[in-house]
Amino acid sequence: MHSHIDKSYDETKIQVLEGLEAVRKRPGMYIGSTGPQGLHHLVYEIVDNSIDEALAGFCDYISVVIHEDLSVTVTDNGRGIPVGINPKYGISALELVLTKLHAGGKFGGGSYKVSGGLHGVGASVVNALSEWLEVTVKTDGKVYRQKFERGVPVSKLEIIGETEETGTSITFKPDHLIFEDLNFSFEVLKKRLRELAFLNKGLNIKLLDERDGQSKEFYYEGGIVSFVEYLNRNKTVLHEKPLYIYGEKDGASVELAMQYNDSYNENIFSFANYIATVEGGTHLSGFKSGLTRVINDYARKANILKPSDPNFTGEDTREGLTAILSVKLTEPQFEGQTKTKLGNSDMRSFVENIVVEKLSSFMEENPAAAKVVIEKTLNASRAREAARKARELTRRKSVLESASLPGKLADCSEKDPSQCEIFIVEGDSAGGSAKQGRERRFQAVLPLRGKILNVEKTRLDKILANAEIKAMVTAFGAGIGDEFNPEKLRYHKIICMTDADVDGSHIRTLLLTFFYRYMRPLIEGGYVYIAQPPLYKVSKNKQEHYVYNDDELERLLNEIGRDNIEIQRYKGLGEMNPEQLWETTMNPETRTILRVELEDAIAADEIFTLLMGDKVEPRREFIEQNAKLAQNLDI
Repeated sequence: MHSHIDKSYDETKIQVLEGLEAVRKRPGMYIGSTGPQGLHHLVYEIVDNSIDEALAGFCDYISVVIHEDLSVTVTDNGRGIPVGINPKYGISALELVLTKLHAGGKFGGGSYKVSGGLHGVGASVVNALSEWLEVTVKTDGKVYRQKFERGVPVSKLEIIGETEETGTSITFKPDHLIFEDLNFSFEVLKKRLRELAFLNKGLNIKLLDERDGQSKEFYYEGGIVSFVEYLNRNKTVLHEKPLYIYGEKDGASVELAMQYNDSYNENIFSFANYIATVEGGTHLSGFKSGLTRVINDYARKANILKPSDPNFTGEDTREGLTAILSVKLTEPQFEGQTKTKLGNSDMRSFVENIVVEKLSSFMEENPAAAKVVIEKTLNASRAREAARKARELTRRKSVLESASLPGKLADCSEKDPSQCEIFIVEGDSAGGSAKQGRERRFQAVLPLRGKILNVEKTRLDKILANAEIKAMVTAFGAGIGDEFNPEKLRYHKIICMTDADVDGSHIRTLLLTFFYRYMRPLIEGGYVYIAQPPLYKVSKNKQEHYVYNDDELERLLNEIGRDNIEIQRYKGLGEMNPEQLWETTMNPETRTILRVELEDAIAADEIFTLLMGDKVEPRREFIEQNAKLAQNLDI
């Protein structure tokens, strides 16, 4: 700490400094990381304070502006952070909120019934990690302003004008000493703000990016019902309106919107106090068991399940279901590895009872919708039975053949999975080149013949019968679907190596769809990569250069001159001999491979639905909007 202490600091101020010093020393503890995630987290922290005002019924407008200097302004029309002097600390409530950890109005349970945010550490953490922060508050007919640098007040709280409005505006510039990269992503912020607007019906949220002028406004009268409609907008729904359920008890509330579509996947997103509970938790288990109970009871009553039939499983009842579950509670307990699992045990029965009560009466009152849901569940359970038999068959067969690997797999000699990689190659000619060119010690090659199945339109029992998919499942060794276990994986790098043409990218998308739907931990764990084969070979005076895109080609031609050169455009991997394939695409020293990453499940689900689902119009729109991403996807 500082050895000389300016006398104008009193105890309280020094104590405050020490609190924020801790944040600057170990920022990861407070915001998760100093990478892009942590950077965006700063914005969410400030926005969450405005959301709390909206929750309490005092604010219906929030705006977020990214400025050209990479500072961000968050403004709301709430009550304004209080400016009165706090008797205990002798400073204004506003300064307290911005300089003291755990000083928010969320402790002691008085001012906010429910709040999102990081348990009240929000604003002060953002302040500590900002090069500068300026806050303007409109309250009691006046406009107040105060400035801070790296968490320390550099001006007093001053009155700079008069106003009839109320609200808070905070502008902060993240500290370049803390964050690797200060570039905010419009897309990332857009997703979270859209989510918050869905979860808070009637709240208007604006996002403006002054760097390029793009802006977006979110306002959903229907709240989470609109959210479900949005998620199902490119799917074929089985009943017209999503079902909406609301209930409250002892200061806690649950909101649920659900609607079935004709796909074979479930999409349930759960939230607690607006925080996405990615790992689920008690509220989600309550919903699932309630849903399973109601559907089984109904099917028994309607005699669709005969006395001798076993019950539907939870999985059966959720096939093709899109649902948003949002609970609010006063003292949330978050658990799990990433603190995104709700642990409050009383939430399980609370959610389950409300779901049972409201869903049962919905099914009684809407026999047509109920019939569709029951039929969907019945088909799902038959398919699950068929898939189980198919699985057992493959298991028994593989035991007889002493778990033999697929015939066309050229395996590697190394046995430690973390050292091994497998190339999935389309076609035999490229497969041949890859097998000859590879480094046998740690590189395996599996050639696939023909198009692999579009799993988006197929049920598991059919998928299991597909030869190409069987070959992959056996080669990876980690199972499929619910039984998938990444610990049994035989290779820690799975590299899709397809031609750089339309067919190649289609096969790649089919593969990624399969991994995403039936081996999701592969993508979540970062095991899936895409090989980048060169597009051109440029030869000049016996020297060969490989080029991976058109921009590179331009640069190279400017560099080596455009006279007596020969340019060969590779249409497929098969045109390269084994040495060339090794040098350009397979050799870890010289290749470029892209890791496939999941930004978030909602976005990924949308993309796969668009690219692989039945509806042509949205797919065309998506591809036109994302021409870069989809340069070579076929429509």
